[in-house]
Amino acid sequence: MKGALQAIIFDFDGVIANSEPLHFTAFKRALDEDGIDLSAADYYAHYLGYDDLGVFRALGKDRGLPMADARVSELVTRKGERLQELLAAGSMLFPGAAEFIRQAAAAVPVAIASGALRHEIEEVLEATSLRALFRTIVASGDTPESKPSPAPYRRAFEQLRAETGAPLDPRRSVAIEDSRWGIESARGAGLRCVGVTNSYPAHALQGAELIVGGLGSLTLAALDELCAS
Repeated sequence: MKGALQAIIFDFDGVIANSEPLHFTAFKRALDEDGIDLSAADYYAHYLGYDDLGVFRALGKDRGLPMADARVSELVTRKGERLQELLAAGSMLFPGAAEFIRQAAAAVPVAIASGALRHEIEEVLEATSLRALFRTIVASGDTPESKPSPAPYRRAFEQLRAETGAPLDPRRSVAIEDSRWGIESARGAGLRCVGVTNSYPAHALQGAELIVGGLGSLTLAALDELCAS
């Protein structure tokens, strides 16, 4: 593709995969075993943008619960086990996601910057035959800080630049996000940012330069126009 758009970095949960409801249920079940209640309203309002470590640490801080490293590690492992139990057969991709990713990867280099665990991302992408399209994946634990720190997007962008050997410009590269934490992360890394309303309404996606209903509503032409502005 010859145009202003040079690269796309996708968030995973809430953008590509409709796995947030499964993550919430897995978090809830892991915490239920310790007698800690987590409501859907609380999760979506306060913890959606964090990786697994971040959720348990933030929850402990908010509620005054002791969350030593060993306990957090145990909860992360337990949550992962509960998630695997929930990952039953059936597509977890949002409508139009696979089609858009294929079009995007044929035009520009694409990557993922996510707070999800690497094996969870890989399993979904392998099952949907999308894994080979992504030049690089930055997952939970790959950077010292998770979103809303710019570290995940910065690392994904730097890895794309190294993989392609091209002088990619962050202002001509787009992040696609579903939460304000992710948007803050992407903007901190200097990227253009598109918000999708899969998880939050448009008014909650402050900082996004373009807001669409999902990847099925997005076009490469719209991203090229954004990068040209």
